[in-house]
Amino acid sequence: MEFGLFVQGYVPAARAKTDPEAEHKALIEETEYVIQADKSGFKYAWASEHHFLEEYSHISANDVYLGYLAHATDRIHLGSGIFNPLAPVNHPVKVAEKVAMLDHLSEGRFEFGSGRGAGSHEILGFMPGITDMNHTKELWEETIAEFPKMWLQDEYVGFQGKHWSLPPRKILPKPYGKSHPAMWYAAGSPSSYAMAGKKGLGVLGFSVQKVSDMEWVVESYKTAVKEAEPVGDFVNDNVMVTSTAICAETHAKAVEIAVGGGLNYLQSLLFRYHDTFPRPEGIPEWPELLPEYTEEIIELLIAEELMICGDPDEVLRQCKRWEQAGADQLSFGLPIGVSRQDTLNSIKLIGEHVIPEIDTDPVHRTSRFRDAA
Repeated sequence: MEFGLFVQGYVPAARAKTDPEAEHKALIEETEYVIQADKSGFKYAWASEHHFLEEYSHISANDVYLGYLAHATDRIHLGSGIFNPLAPVNHPVKVAEKVAMLDHLSEGRFEFGSGRGAGSHEILGFMPGITDMNHTKELWEETIAEFPKMWLQDEYVGFQGKHWSLPPRKILPKPYGKSHPAMWYAAGSPSSYAMAGKKGLGVLGFSVQKVSDMEWVVESYKTAVKEAEPVGDFVNDNVMVTSTAICAETHAKAVEIAVGGGLNYLQSLLFRYHDTFPRPEGIPEWPELLPEYTEEIIELLIAEELMICGDPDEVLRQCKRWEQAGADQLSFGLPIGVSRQDTLNSIKLIGEHVIPEIDTDPVHRTSRFRDAA
């Protein structure tokens, strides 16, 4: 199992009210976290693309952000988590061009994650008036198979679809080196895993909440991917899941950090905006918040395998549970409610004590599946 970091520009109101530079500091700090993750042996860094999601995510121009990271890092793979390829949001040709450009700037370290948007608040900003959020599936399905053609055909043959069209054109630049970047899909529901597998796409499993949820959805993906008819040049047999992670020198210190991290607010915002995700029982409707996390709640979340938290040995055991459940990659969200120093310390401790025990493949420069294409 490989390891990643997920950044999104989280700027909670409590921080913004006390610091006029809160947004700027959040973005710069998350950049620093990716640079440290690169030094600490993490394989991936994923940057979100969200629009209009105040507090929850202020990274909207993630292509700009990833371009900076391509220069600021040496080995870590840089992924779009996601680029939104729906024509009303980003013209597909512009997305193809950005992917190829980042492939060059990172010298083959870029990975292309796509998806359909966070939920109704974001989707309706670009497509006002639609009543069924599943409408975005039709746009994505129409578009996703066109990207490899744009990258690999000397002159793209063009496209005439329901939602966008283009006459024959040379799409430039072409990707760097062999084939094209690995392709991923952000799965917002369990059924999306099998769909992605059938298309030969890796899965960005942002919707998986706990280890026990992972075991059956990864089985559905792995079954489907065996019979894949890939939309790209190769099958990216790969499942990434996300989890909050806090690692400190002692269990007590890690729990103390978690209690002070405002994790209940971040979780409440997640379900405020991701209203197309399955809503677990007990999650209140916004603006009602989840109760503040006490030491007892944190211990319960650890016991229920809903967060990774503890000293390095404990975090190693918790990560191995995800590996046993079939995850190919575990990507950590490190909330801004945790201090900069504690976050950097978590990254360093995981890099020193956890990653070497689980990720035994030191190759970072290119995708293992792209190499085989």
